[in-house]
Amino acid sequence: MKRIITAAALASALIAAPAMADLGLAKKSGCLACHSVEKKIVGPAWKDVAVKYKGDTGARDAMIAKIKKGGKGNWTAVTGGVPMPPYSPRVSDANIEALTDFILGL
Repeated sequence: MKRIITAAALASALIAAPAMADLGLAKKSGCLACHSVEKKIVGPAWKDVAVKYKGDTGARDAMIAKIKKGGKGNWTAVTGGVPMPPYSPRVSDANIEALTDFILGL
């Protein structure tokens, strides 16, 4: 029984590790000043973003472009019209893609 519990704890840690790394990247990149996974801050909660774009095959590319260039209009009801600033080149393309995949995977 102890082995089963240990295995379950280890599996949970391995599953959570990428999410923790992505949250660390989000914090380092400045994303958490306006976003959180669970609740709206200035921008929408990332779980809401994932729900809105679930099944949308063009969402990943559109989000990457929006993060790189910034913009407004997609979430005006949530943000009150506050625009999202551009994050490229301050955040690398690879990191923007990783963050986008994290958000859409929630």
